[in-house]
Amino acid sequence: MAGVRLENIRKVYENGHVAVAGASFELADGELVALVGPSGCGKSTLLRMVAGLEAISAGKLYIGERQVNDVPARDRDIAMVFQSYALYPHMNVFENMAFGLRLRGTAPAQIETQVRTAAATLELTELLDRRPRQLSGGQRQRVALGRALVRNPKVFLLDEPLSNLDAKLRLGMRAEIARLHRRLRATMLYVTHDQIEAMTLGQRIVVFNAGEVQQIDTPMRLYDQPANLFVAGFMGSPAMNFFRGHFVGAPSPHLHGSGGDLPLPGSVPQQLQENAASGEVIVGLRPEDLQLSAAALGASALSLDGLVESIEPVGNEIFLTVQAAGHTVTCRVPPQALPEPGRALSLYFAADRLRYFDARSGTRLN
Repeated sequence: MAGVRLENIRKVYENGHVAVAGASFELADGELVALVGPSGCGKSTLLRMVAGLEAISAGKLYIGERQVNDVPARDRDIAMVFQSYALYPHMNVFENMAFGLRLRGTAPAQIETQVRTAAATLELTELLDRRPRQLSGGQRQRVALGRALVRNPKVFLLDEPLSNLDAKLRLGMRAEIARLHRRLRATMLYVTHDQIEAMTLGQRIVVFNAGEVQQIDTPMRLYDQPANLFVAGFMGSPAMNFFRGHFVGAPSPHLHGSGGDLPLPGSVPQQLQENAASGEVIVGLRPEDLQLSAAALGASALSLDGLVESIEPVGNEIFLTVQAAGHTVTCRVPPQALPEPGRALSLYFAADRLRYFDARSGTRLN
């Protein structure tokens, strides 16, 4: 195995379109890093540059200590798992997994050993004689993983490998990939647009948007301490609630917006007070941080009045949509009796759960 280092990697197409504007980050040897962002943000292009399937316009790419900008894909010692299974329909599972090794001239006895070892790891031994059409979606994806695994590469690259699976299979395959990584201690770069996949799989996450790295951190630090508005809104489902307005310090601190006021604690960041004179600020609050009772929050709890708009029970929790302070606010609450839509209710939150952002730059205010 080996680490991967990207130094200001850029991709500019002939028509002038900048797909990747300058990505710099590093994967430690044996680390699983998730690269997450919305569709069209350039994350798959970046992965293809690491794989050698796209030329690098500028910057340096290292696999281990070797710079590989001009090294052909076949000589980079990487294995890639694509969104589509890309299995050969006329070959059985064994032949699909062995195909790449045969192309490289691997000895038949070694092919037999490596394929059967990988099949045992992925619980495919009983399926080696089957054709792809005889397999479920999850089994086909395991074969695609197995085809990469038999190579024993320095780096695994996975490009949205679970996108074609239904919700239940995705859950199972996430656990499969996590278990495989723990067992192999392999270096993996996992590209996805699904922030749940990124949060559950990545030891660290690179949040990508519009060709640029927005933040690199562990899953929980990304969630609790987003660097900017994009990260705050993208990471988390439902997304963070945002309130836009002007900071007012007297008679009591609050955010004054066009549709109402959001109460703020007595001690707010100095940067927020400094921004008050120059323009709007944005305050963020996670759906789970809004509660229907102040009992668990203590005397310092802040409150917000609103009208119930919709109630969505999903079993173990309820998503509640409320019109409050001129904004549509989403709350995640435990199952309980709730007012009918159109009725008033109060929401409570702790002051330390508020996140503050500069409305112009989107940067979080510390």
